[in-house]
Amino acid sequence: MSFEEVSLFILLLCAAGLIAGITAGLFGNGGGFVVVPALLAVFPFLHSASDEMMRVAVGTSLASIVVSSARSVQAHHRRGAVDFKVLRDWSIWIVLGVGAGLYIASFTDSKSLVHVFAAGVLLYSVYFLFPHLFDGLKGKLEMPTGFARAGLASFLGGFSSLLGIGGGTITVMTMVLCNRPAHQAVATASGIGFLIGLPGAIGFLIMGLGAPDLPMGSIGYINIPALVAISVFSIISAPIGARWAHSMNELHLKRLFGVYLIVVSLAMFAKA
Repeated sequence: MSFEEVSLFILLLCAAGLIAGITAGLFGNGGGFVVVPALLAVFPFLHSASDEMMRVAVGTSLASIVVSSARSVQAHHRRGAVDFKVLRDWSIWIVLGVGAGLYIASFTDSKSLVHVFAAGVLLYSVYFLFPHLFDGLKGKLEMPTGFARAGLASFLGGFSSLLGIGGGTITVMTMVLCNRPAHQAVATASGIGFLIGLPGAIGFLIMGLGAPDLPMGSIGYINIPALVAISVFSIISAPIGARWAHSMNELHLKRLFGVYLIVVSLAMFAKA
């Protein structure tokens, strides 16, 4: 690799970390919607394309979510916005769901994982583009309990671990529809991202041990250089997103992010 290629690779990773941290604090989504497509774009600078690229991108994204979500929770907790009871009640079901997602990922080919990511991103974009779509349900729902909570949290953990995301969108939507303040929902969603990211990252690391044809610097399906670059810059930028979440026009930001998700989805479908 030439000096220019190495410099571009590092620059792109740092930019991905900055954006991931901001979106984690702003939307409570852990930054995976940014990190996975960014890694798939920059990994070819380090390594020729292989069927393992998608798994490395998802595993590295989940590992970075552990850092960005923890930093985001800390920033929101200083404002007293995190509902730790929700995190305790959902934790076991989320971890079980992550386990199921890891099992599916272990035998799913890379092309199918890309399709799952593209379809999932497209589905999520609907919420960001049309955030008032479910307004009619506001005031009529309560936070799920029993089987409903177990099913939702397990699905959230499994689906998010396949996409390499923090599950913030579903968490925020659920809490807002159940009459929780938006800022509390975003703050708590950051904690959900940590609960998904930690077991997910460990699982992808173990799953990829001994796998052939991985990018340089990878341990299992986690690329350490990418993880460090993204984590460092997401730590810096997550508090910025948290501040914006408390001060900026939420509707405009959501729609802008929704457009971004559609672009990412179309690009991933084309890549597959």
